[in-house]
Amino acid sequence: MILAPNVDAKLYRGIHPNLDLALEHITPEFLSSLGDKRVELRAGEVWCTRFTYETVPEEESFFEAHRLYLDIHMMLSGTERVEIAVPGTLAPLRSEPENDFYAYTGVGRSLVLSPHEFLVVFPNDAHRIKMRVNGPETVSKAVFKVKIF
Repeated sequence: MILAPNVDAKLYRGIHPNLDLALEHITPEFLSSLGDKRVELRAGEVWCTRFTYETVPEEESFFEAHRLYLDIHMMLSGTERVEIAVPGTLAPLRSEPENDFYAYTGVGRSLVLSPHEFLVVFPNDAHRIKMRVNGPETVSKAVFKVKIF
């Protein structure tokens, strides 16, 4: 897991070429240009999607993890609480290998994701997202999907 200010994104280059491509797009210009459609940066390997939704109570959220892709989560407006855990410490809920999606229940370590910072969750970083900080809030978020395996 990496949690850092957007302005430090390029400091994390060199881990994987697909991650480098995504990190290069953590700029005010790119983020402000995001519409409602998925933006392909490298077909099938790196893309970014903007989401707008209402944060939810903790009991309505679940952990997800991936084995082939990492995610980069970036709040564009609003804040949300996120929990991180190792999948082996959680109870399996659902498995969709064809979609690289694995759902879990349990408890993790909590953080608050705010605008102007990004969170990288690697395979083996189960993450529970969309949770309220101080009550319901409409948030806007960019999520990069980055194939690393």
